[in-house]
Amino acid sequence: MITIPGQLAIRTIHGRNGAFNVGRLATSIGEFVVKNPELDQYDEGKYDGDFVITEIRPSTYTANGRMVIEIRAHIGEMTLSSIDALSGDEASRLSPHEVDPIDEETPAPTPVAKAPARTKARSPRDPLVDTTPFGVEPAKPAADASSDTDDAALFGTLWPLGDIVKLDATVDRRLLREQRDRLNQLGYEFKPLTQDWHRLQP
Repeated sequence: MITIPGQLAIRTIHGRNGAFNVGRLATSIGEFVVKNPELDQYDEGKYDGDFVITEIRPSTYTANGRMVIEIRAHIGEMTLSSIDALSGDEASRLSPHEVDPIDEETPAPTPVAKAPARTKARSPRDPLVDTTPFGVEPAKPAADASSDTDDAALFGTLWPLGDIVKLDATVDRRLLREQRDRLNQLGYEFKPLTQDWHRLQP
């Protein structure tokens, strides 16, 4: 494990699993491909800072009839100091034909299909039967109830969300992207220098 100053260039690619990011870390000891899950939170651009590299290893994958061999670095932590836009040349060095890291990972096992439940006879308490007394308005469920339940399941221990949210990059990569997309919908903005999400004020 080493800590080294460098510049991380990030490019956004739109694949079949949604938008994902790939990075290229330029340092005094060489250039490395970076595909950490947490990069998917960042906007395309160049990020200067200090990077803790926990692993450097060769990696191969096939794409469009070719085999690609690359040297990857895994970043344990990073302290960013400045952000800039990518130039055209810099963007072209980060291939738009990269394979989504989700597709490189082992697919999850297919769940076993459950037998259909038996159909039960309707009872007076069946939710499809209106048993509300005449002249009494039935209680209306809160409009946000199902949304809150879905968000609670999506964010787990992070729910309920505060004004500042820091996502756990060790969760499944697909889940992290779903959390990112939902935070954008809920009016949060990612702050790269602090590496967390801030609720925008109305």
